[in-house]
Amino acid sequence: MNTATLGHPELSLHGKGAGEPRASTAFLVPPEVGRLRFDAARTLWLWGMLIPGVTVGLAAATPTTVAVSLLLTFATLCLGHSVGLHRGVIHRTYEAGPLTRGVLAYLFVLSGLGGPLSWARLHAVRDYWQNRPDCPRYFAYEHSMARDFGWNLHLRFEAADDRALARLPPDVLTDPWLRFLERTWPLHVLGLAGVVLAVLGSEAVALCVCARTAAGILGHWAVGYAAHVWGERRYALPGAAESGTNIWVLGVLSFGEGFHNNHHAFPNSARMGQRAHELDLGWWAIRGLRRLGLVRDVRVHPIRPGPHTRALTARSLPSTGPRPGTAPSSSPSPPPGREA
Repeated sequence: MNTATLGHPELSLHGKGAGEPRASTAFLVPPEVGRLRFDAARTLWLWGMLIPGVTVGLAAATPTTVAVSLLLTFATLCLGHSVGLHRGVIHRTYEAGPLTRGVLAYLFVLSGLGGPLSWARLHAVRDYWQNRPDCPRYFAYEHSMARDFGWNLHLRFEAADDRALARLPPDVLTDPWLRFLERTWPLHVLGLAGVVLAVLGSEAVALCVCARTAAGILGHWAVGYAAHVWGERRYALPGAAESGTNIWVLGVLSFGEGFHNNHHAFPNSARMGQRAHELDLGWWAIRGLRRLGLVRDVRVHPIRPGPHTRALTARSLPSTGPRPGTAPSSSPSPPPGREA
């Protein structure tokens, strides 16, 4: 079994002798872009976590197991996923030493979401196509939430080529620690389950590991869908099929990831919540790590509106309703500044 497919679709190149895309999914992804296949391992991982998590974990919850689950959620989803993998490894919004970067990547693995390189690859592909007007339907959000649930949580995307991987920092795909975690990530989740079992018992495993992992998978998917379909669009991105939205509640619950229009506009900014009311716990965590001397050279969006920001704001999209197209702009997108 290829463990990279369990928690998130693995992005891989077409293999020699592979069959043609199935007619039922070819309309989502043109053959020249890639293809979709049912991912049995990933489906079993999701439902294998969800069913015991709901039937056993929630029913047997205690103040202690709930507290442990919340602590693990913050460590794995905020520090591991949002701060470590998304803002750190993928977008390189700050610099960190190998130990700090490695620990944050390990926390991501303990989330049970999947392998770090699979996530980095697929994220690069999504960004590549969503920033183009010819974005395939699979990466656009012009379909129902029910369809998106089936497509994004049970299918595996296989890229036809590696054109999108140039968006990643050059050292990501060759990093030995990330490659090790990519191969072995389910074993670390099982190891965490063993520790919880030894300390708190089997019912705690159902809540602290199974329910938490399922909630993380479903939560990440739900935020990704909602933050492209509903909410405020502060910035219009010229030539991009998707510009994301900002949803305050989801932004708070997802450690800043729900301020997705901000992120689309300034992807290399460590701060996703740009305004005072946009509570970005991931940004607070980065500030804390910087105070401890664990990260440095933190990049942020222009705090004061500059020419680029004004140009985008002038073409701001409606906050609700159907998603209109983007407007052209002659203003270039400057790199974010660095916070002192």
